[in-house]
Amino acid sequence: MNNIKILVVDDEDRMRKLIRDFLTRKGYTVAEAADGEAALNVFFEQKDISLIILDVMMPKLDGFGVLKEIRQYSEVPVLMLTAKGEESDELTGFKYGADEYISKPFSPKVLMARVDALLKRCRVLSSNTLEAGGIVVDKEAHTVTIDGEPAELSFKEFELLSYFMENEGIALSREKILNNVWNYDYFGDARTIDTHVKKLRSKLGPKEDYIHTGWGIGYKFEVEKS
Repeated sequence: MNNIKILVVDDEDRMRKLIRDFLTRKGYTVAEAADGEAALNVFFEQKDISLIILDVMMPKLDGFGVLKEIRQYSEVPVLMLTAKGEESDELTGFKYGADEYISKPFSPKVLMARVDALLKRCRVLSSNTLEAGGIVVDKEAHTVTIDGEPAELSFKEFELLSYFMENEGIALSREKILNNVWNYDYFGDARTIDTHVKKLRSKLGPKEDYIHTGWGIGYKFEVEKS
């Protein structure tokens, strides 16, 4: 992962060190900035940033200002750090083009899982192919095979499976699934997700157990390790 550089932007030295230590332990290269203006300078000077971890509350220029400026020139993946329970921050971040968010305080292991999934999703989107545990999704051809056999999925089942596989190993709330698969303009009951998951599982056959239910949380796609 030496060719993958991640920019960590946070005005707290302790927080930057915590994130940097976990990222470097996994083999990522890390660049840092302590405020929004410095973040923009680093991003435009280094030109090889693969992902940005961006705090919202910062001096000189906040995370939203940084995000708006970057989105004028780049679609680099951005994971935002928001205050716990601040739904408005999360919604604003998505409005300005954030790809993912995580609330403080957070588990570093969960953050690393989000980083891995976001990078995987962005790389996968370029190849248009997802593979996990014998399931192959071709996003360009809009086909799914299970152990080489074609599976017939509806449009939403296909999008749901793709989203699960892009976020393999990460627990996804029903609200998050609605936001990403049905988009923000969908105001239906979140139970529609349960219905679609049930139908999707029935079409995955022996792979149905890859979709785990987290009671009170949502769902997680994870291939059983032997």
